[in-house]
Amino acid sequence: MNQPFRVGIAGCGNIADNHFQSYSELSDVQVVGVCDVDLGRARDFAASRGIVHAVQSVRELIELGIDALSVCTPHPTHEAVVTEAAAAGAHILCEKPVATDVASAERMVLAAERHSVTFGVVFQRRFWPGAQALRAAIDDGRLGQPMLGHCQVLLHRGTDYYGTAAWRGTWNADGGGVLMTQAIHYIDLLQWFMGDPVEVSAKAGTFVLGDSIEVEDTAAALITFASGAVATLSATVAASPNLGSRIVVTGTTGATVNVTEFPEGSDAINDLWAVPGEEHAADVFCDGLTGDIPVAEVNAKLLPLHKRQVADFVDAVRNGGEPSVSGREAMKSLQIVTAVYESARTGLPVRIGDASMEPFSLPHLAAAVASR
Repeated sequence: MNQPFRVGIAGCGNIADNHFQSYSELSDVQVVGVCDVDLGRARDFAASRGIVHAVQSVRELIELGIDALSVCTPHPTHEAVVTEAAAAGAHILCEKPVATDVASAERMVLAAERHSVTFGVVFQRRFWPGAQALRAAIDDGRLGQPMLGHCQVLLHRGTDYYGTAAWRGTWNADGGGVLMTQAIHYIDLLQWFMGDPVEVSAKAGTFVLGDSIEVEDTAAALITFASGAVATLSATVAASPNLGSRIVVTGTTGATVNVTEFPEGSDAINDLWAVPGEEHAADVFCDGLTGDIPVAEVNAKLLPLHKRQVADFVDAVRNGGEPSVSGREAMKSLQIVTAVYESARTGLPVRIGDASMEPFSLPHLAAAVASR
C-alpha cells in the first residue's frame, strides 16, 4: 500500500483550520501534527480535530517525519519556518504574503530550490471561476494584450479587528496595512492578468484608523508592467459598509472584463464581460449592500478555494510539477506592495527591484486638512 502523505501545520491561528479541512478531504493525506509557540493552543487545536501530535516548535514538527508543512504563522516568521522546513526536505505551502520584504522572500525561494522541495504560496482567489475565465480569455487571445487595468479594494476592518490582536496593524508584526494584509490577494490577481510589474508611483496614508494602527489604511498607485501596460490600484480598509473588491482588465482587442467579489469572501463573478459576441453584464449590488462582515466569516467562505489550492499543491508534490502559485510567482505581488511603500515614502516613482522596506511617516487626514 502507498504510504499516506504526512502533513504538519505550523501556527494554529484562524486560517489553520482551512488548511486542516482542506487536507482532510484528500485521499491518502493525513495531518499528523501541529505546532504553535503557544503549546496550549496547539494542543486545543489538535484535540478538537483528532490530530495525534501537538508540539511547540517547527523542529519538533519536522521530526515527526512529515512530507509537507503548511505555514500559518505570522508574516515576519515565514522565512525562518520555510528555510528550516526546506533544509529538512519538507515541501511547503505558505500563507500569504510570502514574506514582508523581497530579500527575505528571495532567500526562501532559493532555499526551496537548493533543497529541491516544492514551495507554494496561498493566493486562493486565483481559483475563482471568474478569475480563471479572465485568465483563459487572455491566453486564447479574446482580450488581446492586456493594456489597461484597475484593482479596487473597498473593505472594512474596524477598531475591534485590530484590538483583538496586538500584532495587527504594526510594521514589525504585520509588515504593513491594507496592502500587505488584505489587498495583496487582488494585487496578485492583477499582476497575473497584466504581466510582470516594472514601476510603481504611489501615495498612502492613515486617514481613519490612526488611533488603532501604525500602518496604512488607504493607498493608491499607478503600476507599469513590462509590456508597457498600465494599471491603477486603490485600496482601503476604512470603507463602511464593506463593498468588496473588483479587478478590471481591458485588452488591445477592445474587450473589457471585470472580476468582482461582493460580499467579501464570496465567489467572484464576471459582472462585466464585454467580449465581442459574448457580452453580458450583472449588477452585483442588486440585492442591496451588506453589513461589515466579520473576518472569521470571510475565512469560512474562502474554504472551498483553500481546498482547490491545497489539492493543487499536493498534486504538484506527488507528480513533480509546479504549484499554481510558486514562491517565486508570489514574490511579484510583494514587489508591488513594497514598491508602493517606497514610493509613498520618497514621493518618487520606484522601479521594481529597487524598493526597500525603510519605514515611512504616513499622512493623517487631520494634517492633510490643516495644510489646505
